[in-house]
Amino acid sequence: MSTWLARHLQTLVGSLGRLSKHWLGTTFTVLVIGIALALPACLHLLVVNLERASNDWDRAITLSIYLKQGTSPDAAHRLSERVRQRRDIAQVTLITAEEGLKEFRRRSGFGQAIDALTDNPLPHSLVIRPAADYMDGAHLETLAADLRQLPNVDLVQLDTAWVNRLNAILDTLRRAILATAALLALGVMVIVGNTIRLDIQNRRDEIEVTKLVGGSNAFVRRPFLYAGIWYGLGGGLIAWMVAGGIVAALTAPISRLAGFYDSDFRLVGLGLEPTAILLATGVMLGWLGSFVAATRHLREIEPS
Repeated sequence: MSTWLARHLQTLVGSLGRLSKHWLGTTFTVLVIGIALALPACLHLLVVNLERASNDWDRAITLSIYLKQGTSPDAAHRLSERVRQRRDIAQVTLITAEEGLKEFRRRSGFGQAIDALTDNPLPHSLVIRPAADYMDGAHLETLAADLRQLPNVDLVQLDTAWVNRLNAILDTLRRAILATAALLALGVMVIVGNTIRLDIQNRRDEIEVTKLVGGSNAFVRRPFLYAGIWYGLGGGLIAWMVAGGIVAALTAPISRLAGFYDSDFRLVGLGLEPTAILLATGVMLGWLGSFVAATRHLREIEPS
């Protein structure tokens, strides 16, 4: 076992040394693989950050209940207490007609025109924030329908179209990532396979001599497999650096933009688990591409 491990370690280091001797070609191959792997990694980061942003937006989902004109403040207060007892509601804020008029006067800039009114045209209203477990469209529609049946309720306003659109966009992006990753994975395998094929042709004489003295296809194939692993690992590292560079470049402007909306949203990069998956994917694709190419082309080389 120790001899077997030593031979594999020797081949692993030897394949790296051979790649370093042809550093220019190796660099270009690794860069191409890295760019191919960086695209799905960046799309993954896009979806992750959009989901984080949408979680903050979910907390902003509210329903507005406008009570009928003539409803007394006591009746509005009793209704707010009744609504607050529901388990699918996290918070209820009662805005009386007087408070609503003061807020409108402060924000609208029509103070003199409002002062000319003989009576308050605004109704009492309730601003309701649903509980976290009831943020989906179906629960919100059910909640709105129940609230419309309450006494003194004139109008229940609910706008969930943008939430449904956002979820649909995220689902589309996830499917696009899978399709793009599959196509680019195939491309990485083709790149590695073609590179290994050229390397096999350049070492044809060496392979024939090795087979002539009894070397099996598996033995001859071993250094090419390790070369594919190095290609894939290098490409994964390049993809990780590209994704990290993009996040670093966008962090400051995104944070500044979020500050304009009183949000503490910050971009997140690839964590430990996604990074490990990215590197493992690169290694697997590199090994698989080299395995297919080496297995096919080594069979065609036999000592004469």
